[in-house]
Amino acid sequence: MAKRVVADSYGGPEVLSLIDSDVPAPGPGEVTVRAMAIGVNPVDYKLYSGDMGADPAALPMPVGLELSGVVTAVGRDARGPAGPLSVGDEVMVNPAPGAYATELTVPASSTAPKPPELSWEEAAGLRLAGSTAVHALTVIGVSAGETLLIHGASGGVGLLAVQIAVADGVRVIGTASEEHLGVVERYGATALRYGEGLRERVLEVAPGGVDAVIDTSGKREAIDLSLELVPDPSRIVSILAFDRGDTGIKLIGGAPNADPGTEIRAASWQRLADLARQGELEVRVARTYALSEAAEADRFVAEGHPGGKVVLLP
Repeated sequence: MAKRVVADSYGGPEVLSLIDSDVPAPGPGEVTVRAMAIGVNPVDYKLYSGDMGADPAALPMPVGLELSGVVTAVGRDARGPAGPLSVGDEVMVNPAPGAYATELTVPASSTAPKPPELSWEEAAGLRLAGSTAVHALTVIGVSAGETLLIHGASGGVGLLAVQIAVADGVRVIGTASEEHLGVVERYGATALRYGEGLRERVLEVAPGGVDAVIDTSGKREAIDLSLELVPDPSRIVSILAFDRGDTGIKLIGGAPNADPGTEIRAASWQRLADLARQGELEVRVARTYALSEAAEADRFVAEGHPGGKVVLLP
């Protein structure tokens, strides 16, 4: 038996409960993984909030999408993107529907080798946010020598996008709240406080202008400013501003009018793992909670300013 967090109804984090659950034996192409750490993401609570659909048949809804752990059982022909899997392998898993659990059976194709340079907590927060960051950087085609503005640079996606871009020789300007400016600067970006006067602050540090923008905030003022600063709207990408597609910006993610980037995201683990092994990428863990505290973790993430990744520990 495993412990698993489920949403018993649609609503806020108060609908979550911790239950006992059977773990099915892995079938062909599957593996069972004992969770060592579990990544918490905004999409977790959005799925059970009802904002993305409220089908009663989906209840009780398993929660979570990524984890890191150890393979405990292997089905026939279980191969991950790096090759055949064996009991004892250390892996990062995404997508892993129902990841808020102590043990889970998943498709082998969802696993990737955990870089030894990363802790369990760091590895649990790498793949979902990291694949989004890689996807965003890919679609805007930013390259060495260019200037990139990242709105919401202190969040899970933002901090990884900062590090990947800096590793590629891109000059990065990142916006954040006052309390998180130091975090953004730590990873090689020029950090600016968001809010009134941001346009002037950006042009002060980048008088030659901005070549591309990644928006992780979804805020109207962030998109409006980006359109002012970047001549070509196709070099602006947002992971949340799904109502602004009529402006010509690129939208990525799971919304109906967004590019899912399935192949880019599936292949991103290699790039992320390579950077981690080279010491050019860290996953900043802002806070950890016990699995039994999943509701508190989701509330903290929903506040919108975690300053890094939030992780559950089984």
